[in-house]
Amino acid sequence: MRAPGVVWFKRDLRVADHPPLAEAATRGPVLALYVIEPELWQQPDSSGRHWQWLRARLQSLAAELGQLGLPLCILRGEVPEMLRQIQEETGIAALYSHEEVGNAWTYARDRRVAAWLRKEGIPWYEFPQDGVVRPLRDRDLWQTQRDRFMRAPIPPTPSTIFSAGLPRGSIDPEQLPEWPSPHLGDGLASKHLPLATPRRAQDLVSDFLVNRQRHYLRGMSSPISAQRYCSRLSPYLALGIVSSRQVVQAVTAAQRQQPGQRGLQGLQARLAWRGHFMQKLEDEPRIEFENLQHALDGLREAEFDAARFHAWARGETGFPLVDACMRFLQATGWINFRMRAMLVSFSSYALWLHWREPALHLARLFLDYEPGIHYPQVQMQAGTTGINALRIYNVTKQAQELDPEGEFIRRWVPELAQLPAPWVQQPWLLPESSAKRLGVVLGENYPFPIVSLAQATRHARGRILAARREITARQEAQQTLQRHGSRKRSSRAARAPDDGRQLDLFS
Repeated sequence: MRAPGVVWFKRDLRVADHPPLAEAATRGPVLALYVIEPELWQQPDSSGRHWQWLRARLQSLAAELGQLGLPLCILRGEVPEMLRQIQEETGIAALYSHEEVGNAWTYARDRRVAAWLRKEGIPWYEFPQDGVVRPLRDRDLWQTQRDRFMRAPIPPTPSTIFSAGLPRGSIDPEQLPEWPSPHLGDGLASKHLPLATPRRAQDLVSDFLVNRQRHYLRGMSSPISAQRYCSRLSPYLALGIVSSRQVVQAVTAAQRQQPGQRGLQGLQARLAWRGHFMQKLEDEPRIEFENLQHALDGLREAEFDAARFHAWARGETGFPLVDACMRFLQATGWINFRMRAMLVSFSSYALWLHWREPALHLARLFLDYEPGIHYPQVQMQAGTTGINALRIYNVTKQAQELDPEGEFIRRWVPELAQLPAPWVQQPWLLPESSAKRLGVVLGENYPFPIVSLAQATRHARGRILAARREITARQEAQQTLQRHGSRKRSSRAARAPDDGRQLDLFS
């Protein structure tokens, strides 16, 4: 038998719109490979709920590939070693995969894979996805290149694929381990997961295009209405169960039939925004670890307050909407964008925490964790990019506007369930006698506010803006804007980066 082409699945766990699979199928026998990498699951951004979601998808992917006559080979170990094993058993004609905008560990792993392939003389064919351009030589051209990719015809899914068989040690998808690394039994497992299939993703797309898009822009901000009206596609996009190109083309077709629908325009903009942020991490991987603006180095790092961090992470800050959002996220693995931004803003300004540890905690909680979006977004909300206006949320005002009756707070902070609005949004204002009668004793069954919000945020704003006004900081910001900023509304982009306005980040 001819040596197979190995299709290496990573975070592109689908059969449709999978150019590496389609290309390999035209060239001869195929080995579909997924490698469980123990070291990856020991990284600080990994969690049990990520594994649960992946495990469910590997099982459904195996069934979909099986319908094409292709078994899914699942091995456990380091990728170069697994490829070496396959090379010894059957040979490898070529390796096919998608490019990945992952964390620093996956980038280093890909370099090790590339080195091994070069040594063995095996070609590696990598295909772009998500509109990310590698390498991007000119940011001014990114939008055109991204849009061209999204408009490109989706390659047909092979009807049958000539299988190369399974190598020794392949794991039966129905016998996958409960955890790939012992530390993942960390309490972050989810009791309820979405159905990990492309059909479910397609159903979500269809329902959004027909029904939910009418309420999308109006309902996306509140943690209550967002559950009903957001697309809820992010976990499927993050694991590649559905491609961003499939969704973009479905929305585009709906726009032709329903011109002028603002909800459809809104989703298209956010899909482009997704690619814009992924391109940032692709272009500058240090964003995962370092302040994008070095002028802010040392401001928060030296004063990291572990007690404040743990109170925030547990949802015990004494600010009801913050605590409700964190507990909701802990339970479900998802929360809407506005509340994600609020959680980061609160940790960064009110609690004066450096963004790195909160970012890792949120990464472990998010079922839809996408490194390319996550780290640039966290830095934007933390005020460390140098090119965005500071987004400092008044969390009490947010509670009053987005949960005016206290419905969400009472559901997720049951200690306050007996309090009526407006006291449920700010229980510290309720007279002590009334609070005790309603079963709330601050400092006993619900904490006092962890900080004075107005004083803490005023202090944070002053320190950051003072650092950003330094001439070296302003020069650095202009360089960052040139490299990463949106190319829309360039006249706005030319303004001073800390003039109080949020730059347009949609591309």
